[in-house]
Amino acid sequence: MSTQINIVETSDKSILKFEAKDFLVKHNSFEFNNIEEAKDSTLAQQLFHLPFVKTVYIAQNFVAVQKYNIVEWEDVQQELAEQIEKYINSGQTIVEETPQDQKKIPVTVYAESTPNPHVIKFVANKRLVLQPLEFKSIDDTAEVELAQKLFHFPFVKEVYMDDNFISVQKYDMAEWDDITMELREFIRTYLEKNAELVKSSNSKNVQSTGNSSTQTHTATENLQGISKQISEILEEYVKPAVASDGGNIVFQSYDEDSQAVHVILQGACSGCPSSTMTLKNGIENLLKDMLPQKVNEVVAING
Repeated sequence: MSTQINIVETSDKSILKFEAKDFLVKHNSFEFNNIEEAKDSTLAQQLFHLPFVKTVYIAQNFVAVQKYNIVEWEDVQQELAEQIEKYINSGQTIVEETPQDQKKIPVTVYAESTPNPHVIKFVANKRLVLQPLEFKSIDDTAEVELAQKLFHFPFVKEVYMDDNFISVQKYDMAEWDDITMELREFIRTYLEKNAELVKSSNSKNVQSTGNSSTQTHTATENLQGISKQISEILEEYVKPAVASDGGNIVFQSYDEDSQAVHVILQGACSGCPSSTMTLKNGIENLLKDMLPQKVNEVVAING
């Protein structure tokens, strides 16, 4: 499956981000101010052949371009996105990272409690994944070695990854006081030694929505009407809050007849004793307020 580029506006009107669904560089961020500085990036060199390109930034999963004022973004952004997309899908190297770029990067990880007493959230000082991933068993982890290794600990029940954190759910056989430091150090050491967690976002395991690891987001562009509005509300108002608690909420469906909203709870939210209260007092009331006469109840399914 080829990579698709999404155009994302930034707070600086002269800069647009062109985001991919995969990491483009493994280690550092790069800034090129002219074609000579871009000697290690053929992609950046190509972009500088466009007369309106002032600066090129490459980091993580995006290429950002700053333009001169001689053009408007609406006139050139689609052509630029297509050029970047074509280059990435050609399989060529984005940036030739030097040995200095590839030096060992210090990683910090801290443990943070969640509302779910069975789940601890381990937060890193760098982005780990571009899309949420949930693993119910070791069978799901073929493309994510760290998740696989975490299941080697007999007390690990489930693993959830999103952005810069990993939520680990344990069995009752162990207490957090006895295992948190061991898990934190294990995760930190692994992250220092490995630049990538996911082997390929195009793999069967990473894309599956069945029993294997689950991409836990809904393609809002594929929804319509009330379903689309509900998904957008969850994305903007609810997901950031549940992510801070080490979990995720995914819109599943909306029944127009019963006006019932079905969502999937994942990570720390799955099986959390307080999740029912959160649904009724928080999410359900929010949707009723923002979509009057359209929502009767919210029904949760543990991921």
